[in-house]
Amino acid sequence: MPILNIALIEGRSKEQKEALIKEVTDACVKALEVKPETVRILLQDIATQDFGVAGESVQAKRERSA
Repeated sequence: MPILNIALIEGRSKEQKEALIKEVTDACVKALEVKPETVRILLQDIATQDFGVAGESVQAKRERSA
């Protein structure tokens, strides 16, 4: 049973997440030759202030760029 944990910066729509779940499931079915009902996908939204790149939070980068 494949279990995939996908972390995303917050802000994706419900529709985008549904599309991601479908596409990743389809990829697992094809690559691993498993049934779709055995694929588990966990999506984790990460707040922009809780994710850093190059020593600065994404939130701070976005605020500076605005």
